[in-house]
Amino acid sequence: MNIRVLIADDQGIVRAGLSTILNGQPGIEVVGQAADGRAAVALARRLRPDVCLFDIRMPVLDGIEATRLLAGPEISDPIAVVVITTFDTDEYIYGALQAGARGFLLKGAEPDQLVQAIHAAVQGDALIDPAVTGRLLATFATGGPTTTPAQPVQALTDREEDVLDRVARGRTNAEIAGDLHISMSTVKFHLTGLMTKLGARNRVELAMWAYQTNRVT
Repeated sequence: MNIRVLIADDQGIVRAGLSTILNGQPGIEVVGQAADGRAAVALARRLRPDVCLFDIRMPVLDGIEATRLLAGPEISDPIAVVVITTFDTDEYIYGALQAGARGFLLKGAEPDQLVQAIHAAVQGDALIDPAVTGRLLATFATGGPTTTPAQPVQALTDREEDVLDRVARGRTNAEIAGDLHISMSTVKFHLTGLMTKLGARNRVELAMWAYQTNRVT
C-alpha cells in the first residue's frame, strides 16, 4: 500500500519538484498539494495523508501553526509532519519542532534524504540529519525561545543516557546499536523507555530535551 503524502509550499516550482521526486519513488504517492498553510490543514484533515511535507514560510498560515494544528501535543490523532526549511534564513525551526514536526530537512537535501524522511515519519520515527540537527537544536536550545525542560518521571539509566546522547547527535538506530554493541531491539527498548520517562512522542523531542538540559553541546 502506497505512502500517501501531502505537499504544502507557496512556490509552485518547489511543489512540482517535490511531487515529481516522490511520485517517482515506488510505494509513495502524492495525494494533494497546497500553496498556503490554511489550505494545507483543511486538505490534510479531509484526505488524512500518511505524511505532510510542509514549508515553514507560507502565506495565510505558516508551517509552524499548520503543524501545531495537525500534530500538536493536544491533537489526539496527529498526522506526521516533516518540515522543509532553509537554515540560513529560517529562524522558526525550533517552533516547528515544539509544534510537533516529526522531522526536518534543508531544501538542498538530496532526493534520497527526502524519501528517507517520508519513510521514517510513517514508521513513527523521525529523520535526524546530523548536519542539520546539531546546528539547529544547539542554536535554538541555547539562544532560541526559553523553555523549562520537563523533568523525567524516573531517573534515566546510564544506558538510556548513552542512547539519548546518540539520538541527539543524529545517529540512527542501527548506528546506535553498533556504537553501544547492543541489538536493534535493545535500542528500541531504551527509546521507548526514554519517551515514557520524558513524555516525548518521537526522537526529535528526545533530541530537543537533550540539548535543553545541556546533555549535548
